[in-house]
Amino acid sequence: MSDKPPVARTQQKKPSYPISDVLRAYLHRYRRERALPVTYARLRSFADSIPMNDAVGKPTLWETVFYNRLDMESLHNDLKRVYALIRVDGDLSVMKHLYIDRIDFCAFGNSAPFRIRIVNSYNENPDYFYVKRGDSSRVYGLELEHLLSPNRLNYLTCGNTLVEEHIAGIPGNIFADRWLENPELKPVRVAKELVKFNERCFVRLLGDMRSYNFVVVVTPDFEGAQIRIRAMDFDQQSYEGRMNLYRPQFFKDNQKLALFCTRHLRRETAQQYQREEQVLILQRAAIIEDRLAMMLAAMSVDELAPADHIRELRESLAGHYRRNDYLRCESMGELVRENLRSIRLNLDSSVPVPPQRLDQESER
Repeated sequence: MSDKPPVARTQQKKPSYPISDVLRAYLHRYRRERALPVTYARLRSFADSIPMNDAVGKPTLWETVFYNRLDMESLHNDLKRVYALIRVDGDLSVMKHLYIDRIDFCAFGNSAPFRIRIVNSYNENPDYFYVKRGDSSRVYGLELEHLLSPNRLNYLTCGNTLVEEHIAGIPGNIFADRWLENPELKPVRVAKELVKFNERCFVRLLGDMRSYNFVVVVTPDFEGAQIRIRAMDFDQQSYEGRMNLYRPQFFKDNQKLALFCTRHLRRETAQQYQREEQVLILQRAAIIEDRLAMMLAAMSVDELAPADHIRELRESLAGHYRRNDYLRCESMGELVRENLRSIRLNLDSSVPVPPQRLDQESER
């Protein structure tokens, strides 16, 4: 099968898929579903808003919202309770010194999120969390990130409300423009993490990882900085039909990063790092085998994409992994499960996975 990216097609906005009963049972089992004092619907009842600019005065997609003065105190107290549930399982005794500084709203995107800025009154150190509309795709994306990536995530659901912690880091587009050629960063370490991130997205079918949908975390070390790339937008988990939309290397927005890899990694080295990440994914899966099985069972019966997307993707994956077992898959959850089987079979048989070329024309 050719790896040449297909011609771009007009994309329609992804529909929202409600959290199903089977997914809700999973969330209850692992204490993700909790009673929350603030819901998404309550935050939508703001009375006024003003546009928000960034640090240099440029307009952003966010607006700061305001509520009825009589409701503000109770709303802020309840938002602090939500933050306490995320951070310390609801223990407010260690959070009396916090206050809600600002509530922002963004109408752009599927989740139309609220961003809550909460500040420590002793040292003015801020933190953030988000309140969004509940959506099955996003919840599965968060859970797969928590289970199969090196990153742990705190989030909670309550009916049709989803609360997520803030994922800190340098946005990928800013990193590409300002940090990529920084002499303090070792190019091979950056390129290695790009390959590993690309593989994580592909195996667990996380789509739309354009540069502004992930962040780069730079950690100083005694021999130069270490790099970690983290997804921060999970709206397009297991929705797209085109296989290459699950590989960040193909997006036009990521072209600078993809070309950086080709300059600093040999093909054989890239394949080595790809295999290393596959092994790590399988090790993580083995540790939480029962939990992952329950989640994939729910995902396999949930509707997360149109039937034609599933058919298109299973045919592409069957060709990529050279396994006709994909053709029997009827859901996105089954395709994720089959991807995990494929990398296990490839490792057990020592047959290399087809290497992902890093020097191709971007998909968009």
